[in-house]
Amino acid sequence: MDMWMKIGSAALLVVMLIILLPRAKQMLKESPKGSTAQWISFVIPVALVALFVLFLMQMV
Repeated sequence: MDMWMKIGSAALLVVMLIILLPRAKQMLKESPKGSTAQWISFVIPVALVALFVLFLMQMV
């Protein structure tokens, strides 16, 4: 029974990817592109969070 569950899960995953990939390609093609200022305003907070997590890991 365990083997059939794995096969069924893999089959459902493949079907989900087949359904979602064309839509994802369309969304990427039609989405607005970000300017440099927008990317910088995104990268700075992400980098700060990453540095804070690294700091917390060093404190343990």
